[in-house]
Amino acid sequence: MVATTAHPSAETVWRQVRDEAPAISLDTVYRTLAALERRGLVARVPGGGGEGRFDGNLTPHHHLVCLGCGRIDDFSMEGVGLADLPPRTADWGRIDNVQIVARGLCRACLDRQENNQPQHSKEHDNE
Repeated sequence: MVATTAHPSAETVWRQVRDEAPAISLDTVYRTLAALERRGLVARVPGGGGEGRFDGNLTPHHHLVCLGCGRIDDFSMEGVGLADLPPRTADWGRIDNVQIVARGLCRACLDRQENNQPQHSKEHDNE
């Protein structure tokens, strides 16, 4: 997970791990990712779709999510962190991190749309 920037789903991880561990079940991958998430070793990407997408990069960063193909890319932005929140957010409770999730269409989907080509499947560029 740490070596990839692809933000894979549990199913993608399962497909990749099966070569090394053919007996592994998808349920085991889901449970392992959930345990890693509880321990703070991976993070679930907000807005990554219903299937759940995971991120091994735990440094502060934000995400671009394509609504067409499901691609997720990281980006950094100065001035967007815990210290930058308005003081009134302290009344809400404890905030542990701040992430921006920008949703739209990636360049590849926009180009396909302009050329009337069909979309690739979800995670097309992230496997």
